[in-house]
Amino acid sequence: MAKSFDDLVQWTTTKKTRAKASRRAQELLGELLLSEVRQLAGKSQQEVAETLGMKQPSLSKLEKQTDMQVSTLRKIVNALGGELEVLAKFPKGTIKIDQFAEPPRRPRHEGPGALQLA
Repeated sequence: MAKSFDDLVQWTTTKKTRAKASRRAQELLGELLLSEVRQLAGKSQQEVAETLGMKQPSLSKLEKQTDMQVSTLRKIVNALGGELEVLAKFPKGTIKIDQFAEPPRRPRHEGPGALQLA
């Protein structure tokens, strides 16, 4: 009977080696390019561009940029099904910067009297 890859890894490696490999895999996942994140999400540039209301060449250009607005990055990440968090790493620890959090959505006004305040 053939063994799965996961079974082989369990039989041929120690827990310590598997833990080290898992940590390294997480490090590598934390260092992906935006285009690689899109590919891992299983989406084409055309699909994401349509979701964002732009043309595919524009998204291609954005994916190659090394600098962009936080709001633009948030829109792309949201289109991929994710949520953007901005973290700052310091010698004494990491903090989440909420200044760039997505603003709360306002309810749509649907005609006279639709919006009522309590």
